[in-house]
Amino acid sequence: MKKSYLLFILPLLLLALFNIQNAYARENDPPMPVNVYFFWGDGCPHCAAEKPFLESLVEQYPQVKLHAYEIYYVEKNRELFKEFGTALDFEPQGVPTTIIGRQYWVGFREEYKTEIEAAIRACMQDHCEFDPGQVVLREDSDQVQKPSAYLINIPLIGVIDLGNQSLMISSAIIGFVDGFNPCSLWVLSVLLAITLHSGSRSKTLIVGLTFLLTTMLVYSLFITGVFTILSYVGYLKWIQALVAAIALIFGFVNLKDYFWYKEGVSFTISDKHKPKIYQNMRSTVANQRSTWGLIGSTVVLAIGVSLIEFACTAGFPVIWSNLVSSSNISAGFYILLLAVYMLIYLLDELVFFGMAVVSMKASRLEEKHGRLLKLISGVVMLVLGVVMLGQPELMNRMDTSLVVFGIALALSFLVLLIHQKLLPGFGIYIGTGLKKKQK
Repeated sequence: MKKSYLLFILPLLLLALFNIQNAYARENDPPMPVNVYFFWGDGCPHCAAEKPFLESLVEQYPQVKLHAYEIYYVEKNRELFKEFGTALDFEPQGVPTTIIGRQYWVGFREEYKTEIEAAIRACMQDHCEFDPGQVVLREDSDQVQKPSAYLINIPLIGVIDLGNQSLMISSAIIGFVDGFNPCSLWVLSVLLAITLHSGSRSKTLIVGLTFLLTTMLVYSLFITGVFTILSYVGYLKWIQALVAAIALIFGFVNLKDYFWYKEGVSFTISDKHKPKIYQNMRSTVANQRSTWGLIGSTVVLAIGVSLIEFACTAGFPVIWSNLVSSSNISAGFYILLLAVYMLIYLLDELVFFGMAVVSMKASRLEEKHGRLLKLISGVVMLVLGVVMLGQPELMNRMDTSLVVFGIALALSFLVLLIHQKLLPGFGIYIGTGLKKKQK
């Protein structure tokens, strides 16, 4: 009886002892680390604001291990960002992005501080049930990848990544198409015609160069303003959809202008503004005797005309700013891209201006030229709008971005061929332009 009693009590004592040892071991085990994954970009203002906060949490909670990944210059980290998004079933769009367990925060706001710290405390108490880093990261995850071989340091601008060639190509092509703007070309042609009437080549040079430089600066400020706004809110999906909708609206209206020029809604300079523009141009050229007076009045004229032109030219700056802001580039690289955009944008106007100065004759922009430019810009905007809605990542690679623009130009040529050659052969005339030719 005593033996059976001991056989019953002994296992219970051993089990109790085992549980006590386990409890003691758990109390004395080092705490499990809480991994915080922080994706940021060099030059991102919100990233710069969040980083000190996360570092303070590391000091406050020894269990917290901060894994920071810069994605502007390190391609491997950009790929890692996408893998984390796949693991957590979300689409990585902007920085900063902070990940703890199954939770993630895009952007950085004051209320996020409380939420992030609460998530850390929860993981410290109960351990995070899921750590995406265990799924995504390899053993060498903490090794720092060397920046791209295309990184160069430009004085006054900073470090830029020439390896991001798709943005360079896209900026050059969009700037080129935007440069063939009927509104700006019409204004320049009229201004040159009035200035050349004075017979002074030097006055033509002063007025033309001052006008072009001023409009370039105003346009650059406008684009920078749009870029700044999109840099803060561009990661929101509805903002991306809004930008795509703007591209589609501008595209449809410009395409409409090819068929029915200035009928209905039209992004052109209104006829009611033209008499005032003529008057200001004449007074600028005729009434200024001193060089500085001529420059000053031309600057005022250029600013006023630029403000009137915004409704005509806003489409491509919004598209380009959205493309650049969504790529999370540095401030230095943005300045370089903007410079490329503006130089290409001014290229056609500089050629136009140079020919006028050399020959002392100005060509007028005719309606047929305006229609053709509207067709090309409209189709390009439509294609970019569709891409932004469906597969915006196509614009992140040089080869696919070139294909996108190639398709847009091919479609423009196809529309031109069908409208002006094939359909008239069957007696079908669409729009007002061909009807005028028939008379």
